[in-house]
Amino acid sequence: MKTTCTALTMLTAIAIAAIPVATFAQEEKDAEKGPIIQYGEPDFFRPYDKRGLHVFETTKADLDKPYSGRKISLGAGFTQQFQSLKNENPGAENNGGTDANALFPLAPGFMTAQANLYIDAQLAKGIRLHLANYMSSRHHNEFWVKGGYLQIDRFPFEGKFWDDLAELVTVKAGHMEINYGDAHFRRPDGGHTLYSPFMEGNIMDAFATEIAGEVYVQKNGIFGMLGVSNGMIRGAAQEIEETTGNQFGTANPSVYLKAGIDRQVNDDIRLRLTGSLYHNSGTGGSGLTLYAGDRTGSNYQNVMEQYYANGTAKAATAMYSSGRFNPGYNGKLDAVMINGFAKMQGLEFFGTYEYASGRGKATADAENRVTTQYALEGLYRFGSYENLYIGLRYNAVNSELLFGDITDVKIDRFAAGAGWFITKNILMKGEYVIQKYNDFPTTDYRHNGKFNGAVLEAIIAF
Repeated sequence: MKTTCTALTMLTAIAIAAIPVATFAQEEKDAEKGPIIQYGEPDFFRPYDKRGLHVFETTKADLDKPYSGRKISLGAGFTQQFQSLKNENPGAENNGGTDANALFPLAPGFMTAQANLYIDAQLAKGIRLHLANYMSSRHHNEFWVKGGYLQIDRFPFEGKFWDDLAELVTVKAGHMEINYGDAHFRRPDGGHTLYSPFMEGNIMDAFATEIAGEVYVQKNGIFGMLGVSNGMIRGAAQEIEETTGNQFGTANPSVYLKAGIDRQVNDDIRLRLTGSLYHNSGTGGSGLTLYAGDRTGSNYQNVMEQYYANGTAKAATAMYSSGRFNPGYNGKLDAVMINGFAKMQGLEFFGTYEYASGRGKATADAENRVTTQYALEGLYRFGSYENLYIGLRYNAVNSELLFGDITDVKIDRFAAGAGWFITKNILMKGEYVIQKYNDFPTTDYRHNGKFNGAVLEAIIAF
């Protein structure tokens, strides 16, 4: 990935510096007025501070803005956390001493700070470049590129056809966070946790950065999207062999769709409803990563984690997905997510229903299994500019897992949270959480599992 980091950084620098002024007539006019490259936020952009709350896909609202030339912007997200959680798994076999199912011994303390760095550039009228970087996270201590994309909202061709097309169509392409569902817009992402009112996203976390292209059509709050990706975090240009650990001797592309309606009904009420579909008929190699695509980590540190692996204490970076659930669909997957969002003055509701069917790469996982998930959160934002909020959240997952035979298991989480935007860039938030694991076999470390306690976060984002 260090090679990827270097390549993307070089491409960013080249893209910003090397596009000739003569490419677009408008840029020639603006060059006469002042600097060709200036500092400032690009158009069709989601701000990283409080202004970015309740923003999902970018709209066409900036089409009529005067173009002022190429711009570059730097953004960041920093999160420092204090955690006081306890976990247990009574009845799990061999869960004492140094045996396999012993849980990590938790104690109150601070998590190592996490940090993100963002580079955004307006390359031309209606054409934007985004590059996201992880500077410090639970899974990686070193600088790590999340990914980037080019977004085109106005096409660099003259003529009424292209102007009319720009009124409706947006194109995104890159190695990027794919737009499956709405939950990924409200989840914490490494050091940038300001968009999320709670500490964590969904238990089954549908989030991945894949090599992809997306085409959007939108008008009057109604939109549709078609996306195609490679289905994996990393690229691969090599032949895949069928083995006992890999029943899919190919790497099929993933196809995903999204459609919805998002309307500001009046000054006080906004309603949004979307549906998404993700399909991959079978992929071997490194495998599908929709439910294992986060390379930063959970904001519940080392909770419900096995302390030992083969008699040796596990590395901290191996416990980065604490509290999350991966159903193991890394070979074949069909998934549907439905999301609803409503904001009525200070009251805010967001819901998720998800259905996933698939199986792993290994030949032992020969039958499709099913997982369902639902989550509902309600918040009340109040105070000057809604700078304070309180909220409740419930999330449950029911899944068929392969433990020799297929077994039905359930995980549920209840969280109560509150937050204070000291400024639009500074947020303090806290949460009390209870999460329980039901019906896991006694040989599994999650048998009768439970964790609960409080977590506090201090966040800066700009």
